[in-house]
Amino acid sequence: MSTIDSLDLIGPREALAYYDSQSIELPRAVTPLEAWNLMMAQPQPVLRWAFRVRDAISAWFGVRKIGGFTGRRHADVKVGDRLDFFLVEGARPDALLLTARDRHLDVMTGLHTDGMRLTITSSVIVHNLFGRAYMVPVGPAHRVIVRVMLRRLRRSLMEAG
Repeated sequence: MSTIDSLDLIGPREALAYYDSQSIELPRAVTPLEAWNLMMAQPQPVLRWAFRVRDAISAWFGVRKIGGFTGRRHADVKVGDRLDFFLVEGARPDALLLTARDRHLDVMTGLHTDGMRLTITSSVIVHNLFGRAYMVPVGPAHRVIVRVMLRRLRRSLMEAG
């Protein structure tokens, strides 16, 4: 059984500037990496635009460009590998833990499976004013994006039979 514990968050709950966890029942069990591959295979068009805007604004503050999601599939991953701009910091049969860190904020996104349930949990620690300002629009948008991604994943698995 998959559980999300403090090791699956970027820091202690009380230190988080952002926390979101969303789950969905899927029509069949998938591994965390399979879920990642399926969700990233066709990134939402709005995400491409959002990453372009993010990169343009963030560059003014010395933040590296991340470019968004490539849609590239991965057969397997291990700690230290990269999934687009994320570093794989944990790879278990029931969980994939991905991080992105810079001088403004640290992010961890975890994909956890438990049978046919998939949970995506994101946590953020901010380090400065830019990190806090960045999360003002990103936090609410992230919740919506994850919700849409989970629904699209469920729909695509249902259509595939």
